[in-house]
Amino acid sequence: MTDIKSQTREELEARLKEWGEPAYRAGQVLDWLYKRRAANWDAMTNLPKPLRAKLAESFSLRVLELVRKQGAKDTTQKFLWRLPDGALIESVLIPANPALYGEASDRHTLCVSTQVGCAYGCKFCASGLEGWKRNLSPEEIVEQVLAVERWHEANAETSSSSTETSAASVPRSAFRAPRLINNLVIMGMGEPLANYDNLLKALRLLNAPWGGGIGARKITISTSGLAPQIRKLAAEPEQFRLALSLHGATDEVRARIMPVNRKYPLAELTAALEAYQRRKDQLITFEYILIAGVNDSRDQTKPLAALASRLRAKVNLIPYNTVEGLEWARPEESVCEAFLAALEDLGVTATLRREKGGDIDAACGQLRLKTERERAGMPPSQRVR
Repeated sequence: MTDIKSQTREELEARLKEWGEPAYRAGQVLDWLYKRRAANWDAMTNLPKPLRAKLAESFSLRVLELVRKQGAKDTTQKFLWRLPDGALIESVLIPANPALYGEASDRHTLCVSTQVGCAYGCKFCASGLEGWKRNLSPEEIVEQVLAVERWHEANAETSSSSTETSAASVPRSAFRAPRLINNLVIMGMGEPLANYDNLLKALRLLNAPWGGGIGARKITISTSGLAPQIRKLAAEPEQFRLALSLHGATDEVRARIMPVNRKYPLAELTAALEAYQRRKDQLITFEYILIAGVNDSRDQTKPLAALASRLRAKVNLIPYNTVEGLEWARPEESVCEAFLAALEDLGVTATLRREKGGDIDAACGQLRLKTERERAGMPPSQRVR
């Protein structure tokens, strides 16, 4: 059954018109879904009961189940959600951080997943350690935002310290907490551009004024470097931002940790990014995870600076969040600072992200993998390999 949160306003209006309902009913339904974040049909009290029954017969209204939540000292919150088929995904709520994009403040940002697992096998990442399972549907991407908003509302209402609850159990009342999420970064579990059609539909629902109401320029899509999809995204009308998970400024270094570079090496990737910029005329962000002894040496700064200058890109340096069982390590803080200074000396706009969530398994996919392996009864030494 189609989920109601996968429907555009036009699709919903057409269905309601078939049923002989007045045009304003679509606005009421959308208000319940996106503004009031209703988790069940009975909550929609200004809709006639026969209409609610017909909606329930025609559409599902599925919500995510919160399996586990971890809160970091810096107020980063990591959510582990169970999907209707039992699969687990993660979302991360990141507090205001002046260094995230190099702007004044990004306020509250939600990092959203687009796939269960990942097929691209970046060597330092926990998301793909057990492979790719499936793409998320549009409503499963949208629901991550709404579920975090429900959690925020419940927390504001009750000041509860509970870390495990069902999204469907959040009480509905006249109280409404202010909207929490102002920015989205699509760089959670999975390769977003490998789930292109579902991603774009979800982002249009979240961007629409009758939907999530999040501005296109407040939504950043991250990719590991799928050159054809970058060119396709360039032709879309929305002004979503683009971030490239670069992590290496030469083919030799990048291919060592990112298998995707073998299919789309830097020359091909750079050409696609230039085509994107010609159409969009906006800055690109390079996400660059600093990994000790791999890509943190000063000899990487010159090719990185040259690439950033060519593409008018800003560089977001991210010290590696260690994943238990993987060989990679976080550089010393002095190394990270020296790398930043070298880039700035070369005229690059760069920021060094101060640690977010390092005490809560914040590396992408880590909490999901840890939880799945705990439940499978694996000993600690085998849980993240």
